[in-house]
Amino acid sequence: MKKIIITTAALSLLLFTGCSQNAPDLDSKGSSSNISDASALTGDTVSINENAYGNESGGQNNSSADGFQSVYFDFGDYGIASDMENALSKNVNVASSAGGRRIKIEGNCDEFGTDEYNYALGLKRAKSVKDSMSSQGINTSNMVMVSFGESNPVCSSPTDSCYGKNRRVDLRLVK
Repeated sequence: MKKIIITTAALSLLLFTGCSQNAPDLDSKGSSSNISDASALTGDTVSINENAYGNESGGQNNSSADGFQSVYFDFGDYGIASDMENALSKNVNVASSAGGRRIKIEGNCDEFGTDEYNYALGLKRAKSVKDSMSSQGINTSNMVMVSFGESNPVCSSPTDSCYGKNRRVDLRLVK
């Protein structure tokens, strides 16, 4: 009986430790145009420079549509960073002028983490944007959330800048 318990515990431990993925290397050696400065690195998070992602008008990396701008997130985080407030304010203005049309809020992640973790994180990111827009007067009954997890990347290069472009929420008007 004791052998069965020990064997089961050992196999369980082996199973759970064998399924993990390594986090990306977020040091300042690689390509890091998404980092506003090297002093912004703290642990596993980076400070995002919204201009690096095209959040100003005419930006080429914005993957949102219909006048909305993508909202970017730190690694493993779903809280809206202070440098994303400008993009969020613009999204509230676009939503206000949408005439009651439904807004699709799409959560996305980079490739790190399990599928389940990334789908949950994408949904949490979408909910953060929805809650923030709601607090600024946008009707939540006109918003639909979806999570794509890591399945909808806009960039596939193995660089910090590319990973940062995939950690985002996109907004679109439902046609």
